[in-house]
Amino acid sequence: MNPFAKKTHLNEAENYIRSQISDIPGIAVVLGSGLGYFADTFKSSVILNNQDIPYFPQPTVVGHEGKLIFGNIGTTALLAIQGRSHFYEGKSFAEITFYVQLLKQLGIENLILTNAAGGMNPALKPGDLVLLKDFINFTQIDVLPKDQLPETFFSERLSKIAKQTARKTDLKLHEGAYCWTTGPSYETHAEVKIIHELGADVVGMSTVPELIMGAHLGLNILGISLVTNLAAGISTTPLTHEEVQAVADEIKKPYAKYMGNLIVAIANSET
Repeated sequence: MNPFAKKTHLNEAENYIRSQISDIPGIAVVLGSGLGYFADTFKSSVILNNQDIPYFPQPTVVGHEGKLIFGNIGTTALLAIQGRSHFYEGKSFAEITFYVQLLKQLGIENLILTNAAGGMNPALKPGDLVLLKDFINFTQIDVLPKDQLPETFFSERLSKIAKQTARKTDLKLHEGAYCWTTGPSYETHAEVKIIHELGADVVGMSTVPELIMGAHLGLNILGISLVTNLAAGISTTPLTHEEVQAVADEIKKPYAKYMGNLIVAIANSET
């Protein structure tokens, strides 16, 4: 399975975006399930629908709208990817990581990957944010050949800025490891037990393919999970997608404030 998009397809997508956007920002953020509210805080935004961008995959999951939103937080320009494609939708890795490869081609250097995740660490509760320091590929499916994997995945510089910003925002930011499962079903009690014993703090169905591709391409990557539910065996109630959306809606305002401050801090660190 070739994970790389065709160069001609990337070229056409790039040309379309440049025809619509005069200045490409240096920072992009992927908005996970239910976190689209952040884009509502932008100033002077320009919205491009995925379906209008040549060869750009269209997400099919509720809460993933399929838009690229170019806007500003204060004077800081950024791009928000609202809606991502998942492996369980039947998409290839070339499709799942198409936007990452496009970001590289556009010259965007910094990528913030966010996601909604299940909490596996008893210290976590719904509404908590987790700064990702490592990951587990529970699927055992190779996104890239092992000889093409980078030595590091998450940017230490961006992680440091994320922690500093959390302290200034008076927001609790946990640290932990993310486990990728294919989905779309939630994990069983036995799987949760095994995954937690392997060292994961949160679990979800996205992020890792994009992380691997982005790090391979040399992007500076930051990962943040929003704990929207407790994993099976930890939670005493059945898990639903509605629960994920509800928790994300509850934390949307402090999350948006933190993310805005974080993006401005990253931009200022490079000036």
